[in-house]
Amino acid sequence: IGVAMDKQEAELRAELQGTGVSVSRNGDNIILNMPENVTFATDQDQVKGSAYPVLNSVALVLNKYKQTVVDVAGHTDSTGDDAYNLDLSKRRALSVANYLNGKGVDGRRFYVQGFGEGSPIASNANASGRAQNRRVEIQLAPLT
Repeated sequence: IGVAMDKQEAELRAELQGTGVSVSRNGDNIILNMPENVTFATDQDQVKGSAYPVLNSVALVLNKYKQTVVDVAGHTDSTGDDAYNLDLSKRRALSVANYLNGKGVDGRRFYVQGFGEGSPIASNANASGRAQNRRVEIQLAPLT
């Protein structure tokens, strides 16, 4: 399992270099962090056209390594209503999953979830932190 995930991680790093998407590893899981400015306009849930090449690269690798499950998680900052942010995060995650599915990634591999403002990775007290919290994360885990 580890060797296949190592190869997949290396290909994702090569494909996504310079795109603004970070690739990290947690054991056998690979995490892609897609900041809002890469994937969405503010307060929108439709993938930006400028994000298509990034997602096309992700789809290319996912279609090559089919023995992974794909968790797509949407996140927001703490600005605005909790319920609205939760809904926006779900719609964003679904939008990314639907795009990847449209590029041939089997929809049965996806688990899509919105977390709203509940899982910040930075402080919501300043603009820089809020920008980091507005993101979609894709976590790839090996089928076991």
